[in-house]
Amino acid sequence: MSEGLVNRSCKPCEGGVEPLSREQSEQLLAALHDDWSISDDGLSIERTFEFPAYSRTLGFANAAAWIAISEGHHPVLTVEYGRCIVSYTTHAIDGLSDNDFICAAKTDRLVESPAA
Repeated sequence: MSEGLVNRSCKPCEGGVEPLSREQSEQLLAALHDDWSISDDGLSIERTFEFPAYSRTLGFANAAAWIAISEGHHPVLTVEYGRCIVSYTTHAIDGLSDNDFICAAKTDRLVESPAA
């Protein structure tokens, strides 16, 4: 994972800027965990996180929500027993922005294994 994305902060987006191109999105996607994917229409990114128990899923969802609150950029979280689907898009520009990839990288960090 790219430390560059994790160390960045989201910038407010009120619209008026172009969403990332497919090529730009794919370059940023390469810095994330391999389980992230870009939607067919190129407007969002998504990853499914799996857990052995509902309590762990809820703990993860709460931690992802804290990232969203801290960064001012909010994903769609779909919480089910044993998994949480996280989807990012930037609604103000109807597409992807750097903010989506920054938050995805920070979300990845929630489940990274500690270095051996």
